[in-house]
Amino acid sequence: MWHFSLKPTKSLFPADILVVLIAATLPWSTSLPAIFLILWLAALAPATDLEDFRGLMKRPACLLPVGFFVLAAIGTLWSSVPWGTRLYSVGPVAKFLVVPLLIYHFQRSNRGPWVFLAFFLSCTCLMMYSWIVAFEPRLALKPDAGYGVPLKNYIDQSQAFALCTIGVLYAIVQSFRDRQTLKTVLLVAAALAFLANMAFIVVSRTALVTLPLMMAAFAALHLSRRGLLIAACAIAVLIAAAWTASPGLRTRTATIMSQYQEYATSNEPTSVGLRLEFWRKSLQFWAEAPLIGQGTGSVRSLFTASAAGQTGASAEVIANPHNQTLYTAVQWGALGVIILYGMWLSHLLLFRGTTLAHWIGLLVAVQNFLTSMFNSHLFDFVPGWIYVLGVGVAGGMVLSSDKAPRSLPAESRS
Repeated sequence: MWHFSLKPTKSLFPADILVVLIAATLPWSTSLPAIFLILWLAALAPATDLEDFRGLMKRPACLLPVGFFVLAAIGTLWSSVPWGTRLYSVGPVAKFLVVPLLIYHFQRSNRGPWVFLAFFLSCTCLMMYSWIVAFEPRLALKPDAGYGVPLKNYIDQSQAFALCTIGVLYAIVQSFRDRQTLKTVLLVAAALAFLANMAFIVVSRTALVTLPLMMAAFAALHLSRRGLLIAACAIAVLIAAAWTASPGLRTRTATIMSQYQEYATSNEPTSVGLRLEFWRKSLQFWAEAPLIGQGTGSVRSLFTASAAGQTGASAEVIANPHNQTLYTAVQWGALGVIILYGMWLSHLLLFRGTTLAHWIGLLVAVQNFLTSMFNSHLFDFVPGWIYVLGVGVAGGMVLSSDKAPRSLPAESRS
């Protein structure tokens, strides 16, 4: 699918394989990626040149993720919740410490594409398993699994499938230009299978919003004007076909307005209504401490206090307002938001280019930014680690231009 180097760095092989295993097990497990991560850190430590690493840390793409963690740790000092809650809430931010380590490692290693391939193949297996479970729910690994969700949850599954759907477009265009017909057909079939799963099996409203935007980003970066026109027509046909053939897709889309109306007229705790209520309250909490926020781990206690004596949607208590910006702002104020957006921007700027690494890194960053309008994906396990792995591995490949995979051939835009 992708072009691999013929001269791998032997001394880094054990550490490389451990990152591959993290990527391969991430769609399926939470404990296995954590175990492989610990082993990778142990394997990386002896091979780390501290002087080189200190130089790398001067880059905003490496410094800002660490700064985010430092802010979360310091934010425990002005939080009013118990210390156990404060320290527990630092945990989801600790994963950002791994970003510069991955960038450092894959700046020296040439096996970054192995990580992408492992994740794609693992998600492909999960997608096929999802189709099986949709027709035979008893085969699900999770006892109370939803329709077509064999394990974890539909949000994590949709996030991974959407990433694979758009990410594989690079390989499709590349193989098509290289006249590799069989590979092109297989990759197109895989992409369509992912799309069909999201349209007919597990329909995610977040994916409905973000997928077209990510497709547009790919078309604008990698296609000629003629290719843009063909792609636009193909996307329109796919959307029309999915809309016509999938009752679930139509239902999920139609419920957005009906759920909003129920919330607006009678304060009903619908899915859409709850999000709006969480956002409204979060803005109030932020306004109370606009500069440095309410402190690490304060979200649930604030919602608990505001729900006292309320009914309907206003009585719901949540530890996560389902918006990355607001989740950050409530705890760490404007300072946290500046660091968050600075981190996103630094990673987006890092991936200006047309190689595989540039595309994967850009896609991961764009997807996280878009989906974080509706979820706090940076702090969630699977989407958060997808971001860390994608940015870290691709970032290292980009900074190692002599080892980066071959770029997508340029086309005339006439």
